[in-house]
Amino acid sequence: MANTDILIPATTLQDVVNRIFLASGCAPTEALRIASHLLGANLAGHDSHGVVRVPRYVEWQEAGFVLAGQQASIISDMGAMVLLDGHFGFGQTVAKQATDLAIERALANGSCIMGLRNAGHIGRVGDYAEMAIAAGLISIHFVNVAGSVLVAPFGGTERRFSTAPFCVGVPLPEGPVLLDFATSFVAEGKVLVASTGGKALPEGALIEPDGRLSTDPHTLYGPYESVGPRNPSLGAGAIRAFGDHKGSGLAMMCELLAGALAGGGTSGPIGARGRISNGMLSIHLSPTHFGDRASFEATARDYVAWVKGCAPASTDAPVLVPGEPEAARRADRLARGVPLPAETWANIAATAHRLGVLVPNDL
Repeated sequence: MANTDILIPATTLQDVVNRIFLASGCAPTEALRIASHLLGANLAGHDSHGVVRVPRYVEWQEAGFVLAGQQASIISDMGAMVLLDGHFGFGQTVAKQATDLAIERALANGSCIMGLRNAGHIGRVGDYAEMAIAAGLISIHFVNVAGSVLVAPFGGTERRFSTAPFCVGVPLPEGPVLLDFATSFVAEGKVLVASTGGKALPEGALIEPDGRLSTDPHTLYGPYESVGPRNPSLGAGAIRAFGDHKGSGLAMMCELLAGALAGGGTSGPIGARGRISNGMLSIHLSPTHFGDRASFEATARDYVAWVKGCAPASTDAPVLVPGEPEAARRADRLARGVPLPAETWANIAATAHRLGVLVPNDL
């Protein structure tokens, strides 16, 4: 935790965010869903997808780029394959609706391929994998951001990709294995966090037009005030893809599957649409329908134990599997509070005050 961080109890933080979205015009159910989802990202340690997003979400809502009260509607339905349109509703609402439907279909049929287009920012993708895990399902998620260009492909300096997240969740009795990451070197939200006094960016996260590597958020955002909005369209540079050609290739697949196939469009200039939106292609599988669930779980359990039994490179850092760091952070932050940079809290408080929402004055 940085020296300038403040600790806010999880219940207090959720209450403030909930009241902000109530004041912005969301119905109680939707406001609570957005607040709990954003808090959940912070609890998992993914601050880039947490409450730091509140001011931007409100700005998008006020500009009409994201709409409250939307229902995802079915465009095509083949039973085990279903395509939905989110109508630019809050992603936390319409992606949950789409995922609920996919889970229902997979439990009935053994599998479901679900496409969602035209969703507002859906937030932490792992949240939807956790929904599937709770239902006993494996899920695979490809996500893109139509109209967003933030990431340079391997070998390039100009923006061509969105951050294009990828996620896989596997339920196991001892605890799930959950892999969730942006195909960019860092998620755009991590640049946002760094720009508001949070964790600094790792070396080489960003690239300037002349090919120089950077850790300065101004590379992505251009000029900005300490309290106020960040606009990634104003920066001259780009985020780099992770893993060189590997991350760049996976980002392209996310664009083709979540963007082109789901039908919401790929990354690129916003153009006539006037807004960005998330697309998602999700595959849900039932281990029970696929074969012998008990055998699958036993084999997976033994393999996870074998991987975790690897000799650690550092004696104070055991080998972990995907999902374990998030579980540990969640337990810690529920007990101690959620750390937020002072600038992040100031931005949230400024949004709250503008909407007439009172915030605690003793933080």
